[in-house]
Amino acid sequence: MGGEVDFRLVKGSPPVVNDPELTARLRAVAEEFVGKENVVEMDIRMGAEDFAYYGQVMPACFYRLGTGNSAKAGTTSGLHRAEFDIDEDALAIGAGVMAWSAIKELGA
Repeated sequence: MGGEVDFRLVKGSPPVVNDPELTARLRAVAEEFVGKENVVEMDIRMGAEDFAYYGQVMPACFYRLGTGNSAKAGTTSGLHRAEFDIDEDALAIGAGVMAWSAIKELGA
């Protein structure tokens, strides 16, 4: 069909690097939205995440949304496990934090 392609195979993903200023702003927004007691600092992890590519072209902030709830049976397993199940209330919280972050970042 006459098509051409340039192909480059890259092994692995770059590291995820959170922009310090953006991260501080988004942490404050999250604390405002869900309460300071519900926002925690996590240990640095060594994992692969394609989100890292966003941070190469613009300031980025990767955060984790807690999806477990010890008060709800079956929702405390870690991610990427056969028994994982989400507390669906976390979906509304996550969407709300993202929307509120966007509104605050846009200065509305």
